[in-house]
This record gives sequence, C-alpha cells and structure tokens, in this order.
Amino acid sequence: MSNSQGMHSPVAQFEIKPIFDLSIGGLDVSFTNSSLFMLLAIVVSSVFLISAMRKRELIPGRMQGLAEMMYEFVADMVRSNAGNEGRPYFPFIFTLFVFLLFGNLLGLIPYSYTFTSQIVVTFVMAAFVFLALTVLALFKHGLHFFSFFVPAGAPKALIPFLIIIEVISYFVRPVSLSVRLFANMLAGHTMLKVFAGLAVMISGVGGAAMAGSIFPFLALIGLTGLEVLVAVLQAYVFTILTCMYLNDALHLH
Repeated sequence: MSNSQGMHSPVAQFEIKPIFDLSIGGLDVSFTNSSLFMLLAIVVSSVFLISAMRKRELIPGRMQGLAEMMYEFVADMVRSNAGNEGRPYFPFIFTLFVFLLFGNLLGLIPYSYTFTSQIVVTFVMAAFVFLALTVLALFKHGLHFFSFFVPAGAPKALIPFLIIIEVISYFVRPVSLSVRLFANMLAGHTMLKVFAGLAVMISGVGGAAMAGSIFPFLALIGLTGLEVLVAVLQAYVFTILTCMYLNDALHLH
C-alpha cells in the first residue's frame, strides 16, 4: 500500500500474509509470515545456544560467554523474584525470554516480520502464562488462593471494595502484559518505517534537497539503535513480570 507520493504505508509491514494456504474443517490454519518468523526465532536461538555450548570450554569464547551470560541473567531474575521455589520453572522462563528476544531482534532485519507486533500473538502468550500460573496457584494453595484478593490488615468495611479492585487488577494482567509488548514493538517499527521512507523520498527529489535527507537518515540510525535496546528491554520486561506473577502464585504475596 502506498500514498499519493509513492511512500509505502508504515503499517504495511505488519500485514499477515499467507505463505502456504491450509484449511482444516473450514478453519484457516495457513502458514504465514508470522508463523515463519516464529519458527525462525526457535531455530536461530536453538542453533546459537547449541553451537555456543557445544565445546563447553573452561575459558569461554565470545559465543559461549554470551550464552552463559543469558543463562545467568535469567537465572538471577528467577532467583531474585521467585526465590528458590521458582527454580523448577527456570526452563520455561528461560525459553520464554530467548524466544521473545530472538523474535524481537529478527524483526529488526529489513524485510523481515516482527510477530510480537501482533496483539493476537502477545495476548495468547500472556494468556497462557496467566492461566498456567493461576492453575499452579490453585493446585499449590487450594481455596487459600482466594485470600490473595483480600489485602492483609485492610479495614473490614473496605474489604468488599478492595476485593473487587484486586480481582480486576488480577484479570487485567494478561491484557497489560500483552499490550505493553505489542505497543512498543508496533510504535518503534512504525517510526523506523516513517523515517526510512522520508529519507528515501527526500533523496529521490535530487538536487539540493538531497542534503536534507541526511537528517532523517541520522534519525533512522539513532532509532535503529534505540529499537535494539527496546527489543531487549521488552523481552526482559515480559519475562520479569512473569517471574513476579510466578512469585505471587507460589507465595501469594
């Protein structure tokens, strides 16, 4: 899609396009560009981690050092936010972080696709985390789980109102978790596309106007660096909030 000046729409990059059309029982389950980059995120991250840890050198090289740093980073995150009881859930937390991290970073490659810019993808991930941790809390604490919605030491007259607030805030968790990731990736990629299109459009005019294209080009370089930071930060935020919710499920704090 393009406008009257020939500049591509900045939101065209978020369009889901089928690669292989497939329908089962009238349900569209086509393999799309979003599916492709989810698969690539799994493959690339797996290849990286397996290659990095294959030699298991006493003095790690760059790849092994980076892989070990990622491992220790997530392990410390789980330990700090969920305590020792959170250790059995480390493999899931680590997988979640790596999947989001590589998905976000792969989306920065030109002509690629960022699946975390789709609200349906981030919401399904957040809903899965929410439901899994809720089931974990119910199995671990039984009916005592519902005491989580009654703040300790609250005046009895305010308890009904506080329970309503706590229940709403609890069920809003998957929404806030998914929207935060989706909105940041969507906004950042849109800005990149706008400045890239602006730089190309100005340089295409020719003459003295080409000198003006340096400003959106410099802004594009700065935004790209910022987007790399955002990609890492959003993977971290999603993961650390999951750790905090895991702590609530384990300890009802």
